[in-house]
Amino acid sequence: MLFSELGLHPETLRALVEAGYESPTPIQEKAIPHVLAGRDVLGIAQTGTGKTASFTLPMINALAAGRAKARMPRSLILEPTRELAAQVEQSFAVYGKYHKLNTVLLIGGESMSDQTKKLDRGVDVLIATPGRLLDQIERGNILPTDIRFLIIDECDRMLDMGFIPDIEKIVSKLRPSRQTLMFSATLPPEIRRLSDQFLNNPVEVSVSPPASAATTVTQAIVRVTHAEKRNALRFLIKSEDVKNALIFCNRKRDVAIVHKSLVSHGFDAGALHGDMAQSARTETLAKFKANELRLMVCSDVAARGLDIKGLSHVFNFDVPTHSEDYVHRIGRTGRAGMSGRAFMLVTGDDAKLLAGIEKLIGTTIPEVALDGFAVDTSDNEDQEPPARARRPSGRKTREAAAEAPSPEPDEMATSTAAPPPRHRSNRPTAPKSEPIRRSANESRRRQRADEDQDEPETVVGFGNRIPAFLQAVPRPRRD
Repeated sequence: MLFSELGLHPETLRALVEAGYESPTPIQEKAIPHVLAGRDVLGIAQTGTGKTASFTLPMINALAAGRAKARMPRSLILEPTRELAAQVEQSFAVYGKYHKLNTVLLIGGESMSDQTKKLDRGVDVLIATPGRLLDQIERGNILPTDIRFLIIDECDRMLDMGFIPDIEKIVSKLRPSRQTLMFSATLPPEIRRLSDQFLNNPVEVSVSPPASAATTVTQAIVRVTHAEKRNALRFLIKSEDVKNALIFCNRKRDVAIVHKSLVSHGFDAGALHGDMAQSARTETLAKFKANELRLMVCSDVAARGLDIKGLSHVFNFDVPTHSEDYVHRIGRTGRAGMSGRAFMLVTGDDAKLLAGIEKLIGTTIPEVALDGFAVDTSDNEDQEPPARARRPSGRKTREAAAEAPSPEPDEMATSTAAPPPRHRSNRPTAPKSEPIRRSANESRRRQRADEDQDEPETVVGFGNRIPAFLQAVPRPRRD
């Protein structure tokens, strides 16, 4: 099938031809006709299959006629990250180049006053992250009652990042008679619940099993110890024919550590994570796309939706905590029919996380051994963490002593002593005939206690010192 058979606007087809696109992907082929017909759509497809064009192309068709009003957007696209929002804006710039559509990017890290000025001029397509959008709505800079199209992209990522309450609040402010589209790479039960809540008699479009990995990506795991992970990463980069690669870490702190390690060993690498300023993130990503940087160490902020053409490798320095993130990470390579390779460094502590990933994708990831590296095959997930060396409390000491086995009969003398009072310690007492060894401090303390018991107990109101004014002899009275 060709794009010309889908019923798109001639100017949109012209822009597609100039961009080098002739045939739609399976998700585009199935979703676009339903969107053009005005139906709500729930689209499920693995990353890298062209979901963005599945809603941008029919939206351009529908928005070609009409005029935007100040502070009243005609359509809204919600994205989980700034990078995804910027990428969708670029898609509208490419596909809608022959249409006079005003597109506004509403994300954090940018000047709010500049964004407000653009909103005042009228917006056809508003692309936003939930937090900044709610801020502008509460300030009165956006009136969402005229939004005809709502697109919630990367729904499962929205769920992972905790945006669902914000999205529910945003949707409650929109007009009921709207067309809503939801797209996701996975379909957890919570996303199904949201689709029932937001969509009206939707058409479900699925072109691949949920959470399946792209068949164009060759996957492998490398078992190493914690101490050798950075050495193993550098060995893989040198031994593989790496044109460019993303290196994923679970924590922002690890992103900085791995990035510094690579740079110190002569690799041209950049870093990308959520705490960076938006200008720095944009600059780093632009350098990577322009091949000025060969490696980019990143957190999962770069795992969703980023379309980096010709990415040859993905290295998972850390096994992702959420199994779905593995599908999104390796989906950055092997896009648009090209082949890619994905490696994941696995330690003994990652056994359960690896099992969850293999269960999700429905296959066992093959292992690759590296020469000269120790293999960590221990499964530490089921083991208790080592106890910290600390002095046990008195109660635990007494309990341990009470549960200790009694001495053998030939090792102790017979004793008819009565059991100790209940208010005393349950520590077993030695017979009178057996000498008791005490430390010097304990002996002196007991000796002082015994001496105090021999002295008569007196009560002094002010302690052992009587103030001088009480000891003064009163003067005789004069008659």
